[in-house]
Amino acid sequence: MKNDTEHALIFVYNADEGFYNSLVDFTHKILSPKTYDCNLCKLSYGNFTEKKEWKEFISSFKIQSLFFHRDEFENAYNIKRKKFPAVFWKNGLKTLQIITADEINYSSSTTELINLVKQKLLLYGIH
Repeated sequence: MKNDTEHALIFVYNADEGFYNSLVDFTHKILSPKTYDCNLCKLSYGNFTEKKEWKEFISSFKIQSLFFHRDEFENAYNIKRKKFPAVFWKNGLKTLQIITADEINYSSSTTELINLVKQKLLLYGIH
């Protein structure tokens, strides 16, 4: 995916792109959810589709939201050695991390994740 968007909220999953990786992640998420490494995936997606509450929240944004797998993001934005999942704000040529992996991993429900995103958007003045 190209990174030519001027302003965007960027969500980065703690998972890599590709059919095999998706299959392994899907299986791991179902068989051993407590040890699954991507809380952003867990809280925004059910076993097969995006959770309704999350989808409605994301579609309510006036700003563009982009979603990347870890390897896609690192390649597109040349940002390495970050702990994922994470959320970034792209403002022109600058890309700033606004939500850390620890903050996402502390969320225990989709509602908590949504509230975290809302709180950070207000904190950083992102509309």
